[in-house]
Amino acid sequence: MTGRIAFVSFTDRGAGLAERLRERFGGTASNARRDAPFSLAAWTAEAFASAEALVFVGAAGIAVRAIAPHIRSKAADPAVIVVDEAGRFVVPILSGHLGGANALARELAAFCGGTAVLTTATDVNNRFAVDEWAKRQNCAVVNPDRIKYVSANILAGKPVSAGGEFPIHGTPPDGVVWTDGPGCDFYCGIRRPAGTALHLAPKIAVLGAGCRRGTPLETLEAAFLQFLEAENLCAEVVCAVSSIDLKKDEPGLLAFCKAHGWPLKTGSAEVLAAVPGAFTASEFVRRTAGVDNVCERSAVWASGGVLAVRKRAWNGVTLALALEPYNPDWRWQDE
Repeated sequence: MTGRIAFVSFTDRGAGLAERLRERFGGTASNARRDAPFSLAAWTAEAFASAEALVFVGAAGIAVRAIAPHIRSKAADPAVIVVDEAGRFVVPILSGHLGGANALARELAAFCGGTAVLTTATDVNNRFAVDEWAKRQNCAVVNPDRIKYVSANILAGKPVSAGGEFPIHGTPPDGVVWTDGPGCDFYCGIRRPAGTALHLAPKIAVLGAGCRRGTPLETLEAAFLQFLEAENLCAEVVCAVSSIDLKKDEPGLLAFCKAHGWPLKTGSAEVLAAVPGAFTASEFVRRTAGVDNVCERSAVWASGGVLAVRKRAWNGVTLALALEPYNPDWRWQDE
């Protein structure tokens, strides 16, 4: 767990444990007595919206009542964990796999010298968990309703087939069979698979963007949707947007990035011109920006990887896609 963790406690003893956990794992630590006036409802609402994990040092009932109004889906909710104030038991109660609660619970328990109490069926039966594997391999789950189909077959001892666009290193776990053909049960790739496969989308794509000055958010959104449709891509693979530094303060582009939660990475004309590779050159772009191509060059520069989709243009917007280096393997838990 590398994101922000929010700890909350309710007694003096609990505050001591929460502070030790914060010192070890980072984040923030609040205490209902020390921080008076304190509103658990307000704390939970803020933490649920901004933290990757909420850790309640206290009774499980308090945590359940606090988070109940905020629960949306396993694909969106943060990890929620309860630790008793003696540190004996660490119980993930929400987003065990996709949110990383189970993995964090193991780390917290190891630090406390306690026991991680895992109740998810694949963990109880020591079987491959496709959603935990997706989390570890930096994949977004595009259609999370299909997780239960894959997991149910694994638990029933039925083989499930996996496929995708990237070689996966190592030996597939028990019950998983790799296939290069269509119709697999789960698929790892940047493009949408055929059929009803569980789609695991690696979050490794940098979207290179160029646009006329003053291009509004609506035009960028429309161009992006057309780009996805034309290339059979899903938006979940994008992790950042790139452009030339002339666009670093472009209002529409900044609004586009903010709407999707993506950082904007910009480089100078000199930096982009030095990027090696064969790119779609434009004399007009060279005259106005000082480099023959913005979207392709910036995407490759920002990703540190390879160009996957060449420039496409709509209504004054140019888009391209480059992929960060990606080397998935079959591990789904810490060794």
